[in-house]
Amino acid sequence: MAWTILFIAGLLEIGWAIGLKFTEGFTRLVPSALTGLCMVGSIVLLGLALKTLPVGTAYAVWTGIGTVGTAILGVVLFGEPATALRLACIGLIVAGIVGLRVVT
Repeated sequence: MAWTILFIAGLLEIGWAIGLKFTEGFTRLVPSALTGLCMVGSIVLLGLALKTLPVGTAYAVWTGIGTVGTAILGVVLFGEPATALRLACIGLIVAGIVGLRVVT
């Protein structure tokens, strides 16, 4: 169950990272409110997952999910470059997340 909670926390991290782009410096109410909710939800769920998971593993997986998701959505939503090297680096992060899950 802790891994599921951590995964959802990571998805919410993606939500607030991408949401920051849409807040336009927190000048738009709805995107700012949704971004804030994602921030709070992500931290709360991370805290719940930490009740049973090691802090180093949970934090690395949480930030890894956020990093990978945000990088992919940056390409899809904002036209950021999707070079082979960038995609390979994203793949390495995914490999690290999977590796931590396997050994924990």
